[in-house]
Amino acid sequence: MEVEDIPENLLVVGGGYIGMELGTVYATLGSKVVLVEAVDTILAGADPDLARPVINYAKKAFKEVRLKTKVGKMSTVGKQIKVEFELDGQKKEELYDRVLVAVGRAPNSQDVGLENTKVTLDDKGFIKVNEKQQTSDPAIYAIGDIAGGVLLAHKASKEARIAVEVIAGEDSAFTGVTIPAVVFTDPELAWCGLTEAEAKEKGIEVQVSKFPWAASGRALSFDRPEGLTKLIIEPDTERVLGVGIVGYGAGELISEGVLAVEMGATAKDIALTVHPHPTLSETIMEAAEAFYGQATHTFAKRKREHQPA
Repeated sequence: MEVEDIPENLLVVGGGYIGMELGTVYATLGSKVVLVEAVDTILAGADPDLARPVINYAKKAFKEVRLKTKVGKMSTVGKQIKVEFELDGQKKEELYDRVLVAVGRAPNSQDVGLENTKVTLDDKGFIKVNEKQQTSDPAIYAIGDIAGGVLLAHKASKEARIAVEVIAGEDSAFTGVTIPAVVFTDPELAWCGLTEAEAKEKGIEVQVSKFPWAASGRALSFDRPEGLTKLIIEPDTERVLGVGIVGYGAGELISEGVLAVEMGATAKDIALTVHPHPTLSETIMEAAEAFYGQATHTFAKRKREHQPA
């Protein structure tokens, strides 16, 4: 973030949210961006259908996106950086003006005197805390990235509030908290609660209802029809377990999804909540309406033949 110039040739190592966000920034500023990722996909934590528009954008905006590619050695050659890659057993070398290594972050828990306390660390160096943000030392609380979990500022803010409330004697705990994730790429990608991929991995039965932004008048007026809004719904209760959005301004829209998941709202609750037209927010309502086969602006086959008792 402190780079003073715009590199002509930029290598981004890692296709997670940081690599994709900053790769998007520098591509927009004019850099020729090459992104390499060791596995066979980028934005691995997001549902594939939500990540797809972001991947499509990257393939157009970046000079190249290389999957299943490993970075071996890096060394300076004059004012440039020589990088050695390995793909399909073949090695090649290229020169870049700058390299952004975005393959993860390590906690800064060393050399701060923790060895003089009762605080304990996990095997990755994060401070262990309980649901009240208390460490193993009764006089010390920990919040934010150093406490592990999702490394997001709004998660840290929530943990800080809980820690202060506990210190003040209130019965507060970080349990059942819905933390939204937002990837500030173009288009933006956001989700909260249970994802479709997590449901499959854990064997949780869900129904998925989607509304494509190609059917949104507001998205069409922005010339941004690539978006998608989806709801992850518990079949028997029709409770909304998760919400995912990809598209222009998704980070601004996901808070309604967080509210729905936090309050245990049903798809019917959202479908019956009148949203202004034409707006992007009504894609959430129409995704809920699509669950019942009643969306105004798109056709969706009714998924249920009965209503919950």
